[in-house]
Amino acid sequence: MTNDTATGKPVSRPADARFSPGPTRKFEGWTPSHLAGAAVGRSHRSTVGKAKLKSVIDRSKAMLGMPEGWRLGIIAGSDTGAVEAAMWNLLGPRPVDVLVWEAFGNDWAIDATDELKLEGRTLKADFGAMPALSDVDFAHDVVLAWNGTTSGVRVPNGDWIPDDREGLVIADATSAAFAMDLPWDKLDVVTWSWQKVLGGEAAHGMLALGPRAVERIETYTPDRAIPKIYRIRKGSGLNEDIFSGATLNTPSLLAVEDCLAALDWAKSIGGLEGLIARSKANFDVMAKWIEQCPWAEFMATDPKTRSTTSLCVSITDPVFDALDDAGKRAFVKRMLGMLAEEGVAYDIEGYRSAPPSFRIWGGGTVEASDIEALTPWLDWAFAATKAETAA
Repeated sequence: MTNDTATGKPVSRPADARFSPGPTRKFEGWTPSHLAGAAVGRSHRSTVGKAKLKSVIDRSKAMLGMPEGWRLGIIAGSDTGAVEAAMWNLLGPRPVDVLVWEAFGNDWAIDATDELKLEGRTLKADFGAMPALSDVDFAHDVVLAWNGTTSGVRVPNGDWIPDDREGLVIADATSAAFAMDLPWDKLDVVTWSWQKVLGGEAAHGMLALGPRAVERIETYTPDRAIPKIYRIRKGSGLNEDIFSGATLNTPSLLAVEDCLAALDWAKSIGGLEGLIARSKANFDVMAKWIEQCPWAEFMATDPKTRSTTSLCVSITDPVFDALDDAGKRAFVKRMLGMLAEEGVAYDIEGYRSAPPSFRIWGGGTVEASDIEALTPWLDWAFAATKAETAA
């Protein structure tokens, strides 16, 4: 990749500079015309409104290869709402192990210990690492983020989860669903949101319950108050209406139409396999750059646990290492501000509770050519900021 001899800046630019980890960029070719069929001005409980909601559910189940016996519903509050609904309705009869290696896992640990007052353990690792999976007690319920959006660390597979587990496994898969193969037989609850891999609009979460989770609903009633928008029970069992398109609150039918358009696009590129392949191609471009980059590395230290969607990158240069935390954060902000001013990368600063870093979204709506065009700009911005810092 050549640089402009007068400015020292790279010549090529990403065709699309939007690398935010959520809401993520739309699929290539998206325009507002994709919303033309939205049931605006109609009740979400009307025949047409409910049919569109059910279509999102049915098509998502089919594309993900969700097994028979699983229920899938739409929940308020994005992936956060879906995880909360699962935890508040299902947890209590057993101790719970919460696995923490990034910000959202830590949120679920706080919920379990401080809000729900559950007996159990928090198995924690620093950003970039993962707790020892062999330490998990499957006589307990287990809560984890399958892919750490804020750390770039993901579970490598489901082989460590036993088939004869006693407790439930609740997986926050917001940045994994539609980008990674999920081992459905090893999981009991899976959650995600539209604004991650599908590039949809925010505020809507998906809650998938396996047969063992449904059984828990039917045999255990928590003694805590549950907000109306998260009550997935009806009488002594599951409120099946939720899983056929009858949402507990009013969804945006524009957002529903947008999700349907994203599913159409995903089908056109090969469905789940196509989405996974595109994400893998994005990761490969970043990995190739990291391999030859003298100043940066993936935050995830173990190659087997590196996320293919949330490409979190740490700066390793000695000049950067010599700074205190405030100085490091200022360095990153300056560097990423330069990229935004050039219009080559927006919204790629690391998560607020993560170490000073940056992260680039690598889900299926991103083009690998854009990541390839971005990497020389990362080198340029780093070199310029380092020179300023050392001056």
